Amino acid sequence: MFYVYIIQSKKDSKLYYGFTSDLRLRLREHNEGKVRSTKYRSPFTLIYYEAYRDQATAIQREKLIKRSGKIRTNLKKRLKINKICPMLSG
Repeated sequence: MFYVYIIQSKKDSKLYYGFTSDLRLRLREHNEGKVRSTKYRSPFTLIYYEAYRDQATAIQREKLIKRSGKIRTNLKKRLKINKICPMLSG
């Protein structure tokens, strides 16, 4: 299986969208600072994923999510994620 996933930083609530064939390993890599693009935002929580049988479809979906603000907005609505700063909300 191949996965498109969304993780959220516990540090600053930022979201990161990615693709992997091993979801557990990839989350561990993010949390251990082994991924350059998320190195300074760990730790992370997996908040969403989609599973695909073939790699090409998963990569295509990841690219679509990253390119389309409308798709990201719809996903955030489904996940009830808003832009309120967590520092100010509690």
